[in-house]
Amino acid sequence: MNILEIKDLCKTYIVNKRQNNVLKNVNFTVSEGEMVAVMGPSGSGKSTLLHIIGCIDTFEKGSYKFMDKEISRMNSRQSSFFRNKNVGIVLQDFALIESYSVVENVMLPLYFSKGKFNKKKLREKAITALKAVGLDNLSEKSVHKLSGGQKQRVAIARAIVNNPSLILADEPTGALDTQTSAEIMDLFHKLNEKGHTVIIVTHDLDIANQCDSIIEISDGIIKACNYVNISKN
Repeated sequence: MNILEIKDLCKTYIVNKRQNNVLKNVNFTVSEGEMVAVMGPSGSGKSTLLHIIGCIDTFEKGSYKFMDKEISRMNSRQSSFFRNKNVGIVLQDFALIESYSVVENVMLPLYFSKGKFNKKKLREKAITALKAVGLDNLSEKSVHKLSGGQKQRVAIARAIVNNPSLILADEPTGALDTQTSAEIMDLFHKLNEKGHTVIIVTHDLDIANQCDSIIEISDGIIKACNYVNISKN
């Protein structure tokens, strides 16, 4: 079953009164439970594509279906709720609030969820997410005191706290050393084994080769979609 299906998707920006076609008739699907790498040079459109999949950005033409829901038909409020419930996003620069504690950062998405939770239950959910990334022992520590690898684990815990179907990661190992990158990728593999679909934007071919398939994008055009782990697909 496809978790997402993108057809003839186009995205345009106007820069200095000039039209910049960032994505041009993009077509691909991602199966539920798949782990996918998106590769391409800087400016190729890969991060824009990830932002559209994560309902952070919009598009002008084409179709984007998530579990058969047409995303373009949602208004901004609907897409925000949809993103918070179904998509977890991990960024290279972590995007954490440095003055907050670890658990406070992880709790943030829960405040935007539908339904009522008391603070105790929100905290319990955040601690469960931190246990999944091996950081529950640092829950009260201020984020500014953490290492880069620890910060990325907090960012991943925040991304999974609502148990999303899809995890998006934009260069999640780009700011990390080799050993820490391996630890973070091991964590993504474990999340994938638990049923999360994972899409990773990366420049690193070694990272990409650990995924089930690789989508190559250049100048806003999908150049190739190659399976790495053929037995899984």
